[in-house]
Amino acid sequence: MAQTNVKDLLSAGVHFGHLTRKWNPNMAPYIYMERNGIHIISLYKTVAKIEEASEALKKISASGRKILFVATKKQAKDIVSNSAQKVKMPYITERWPGGMLTNFVTIRKAVKKMAAIDRMKKDGTFETLSKKERLQVDRLRAKLEKNLGSINDMTRLPGALFVVDIKREHIAIKEAQKLKIPIFAMVDTNSDPREVDFVIPANDDATKSIDKIMSLVVDAIAEGLDERKNEKETQEQAATEGATETEKTEEVVAEAVKENPVVEEVKEENPVAEAAEETPVVEESKEETPVAEAAEEVTKAEESQDEAADAGGDKE
Repeated sequence: MAQTNVKDLLSAGVHFGHLTRKWNPNMAPYIYMERNGIHIISLYKTVAKIEEASEALKKISASGRKILFVATKKQAKDIVSNSAQKVKMPYITERWPGGMLTNFVTIRKAVKKMAAIDRMKKDGTFETLSKKERLQVDRLRAKLEKNLGSINDMTRLPGALFVVDIKREHIAIKEAQKLKIPIFAMVDTNSDPREVDFVIPANDDATKSIDKIMSLVVDAIAEGLDERKNEKETQEQAATEGATETEKTEEVVAEAVKENPVVEEVKEENPVAEAAEETPVVEESKEETPVAEAAEEVTKAEESQDEAADAGGDKE
């Protein structure tokens, strides 16, 4: 992030405050001195606050959240709109629509109405309307585009609010405070800095001063967007490399299978089956069991006794 130069701020007239009789006592810490009835802002404190705010805005933009720019005063309109368009951020440079933040759902319906009118013009429905109805629809579309066209892409509440002249945009400040949305603002000597989360003490009336502060803020936001883009590219590259490695692994496995083809048919991979094959079952064991042998011996003994008995009978 580029360093803020005090000389550049001095040449842009950032240090000029309001008349001393219009000052807000809460701005005393940021006032350097009084000259010709005008308060002079301390640019060293301005530099410190710009760097602090820039770092916070950089983090918000890097997270993917939108930053809503608000500046309805004449001298700031064009500068803020051009700066916001550079980083594709939403902005309000016309009248602040009441409930822009606190009643965001209704505001989104009005934005969608613009899209519906555009679809009518594309599909030919618009041509079927009477001349008076077409004129009314065109006027409505122009009014919506003027007030809400710059927030067409803001689909949810912004991550932060950047305001030029918080006294003029007090309604926007109140809504952001209610929703606890961080507020960044250029605060002049006639405003109360306690209403803002990130104070940038600066002249909020001169076009050069506004342009200088906005350029520094936009640079910080652009850096955050670049970081987010690089991070996404790194993640996509890592995902691609991971997929490539998986494909390579699959190819290696396929080649290994080709080099070592599977044997036609493995007879039996089961260890139990292999053991059964190695020890074939005997057809029918002709060998007699010990019980059978004992029975045979008993039978022979009985036969011998019978023969002896018969022999004895014959002798008598």
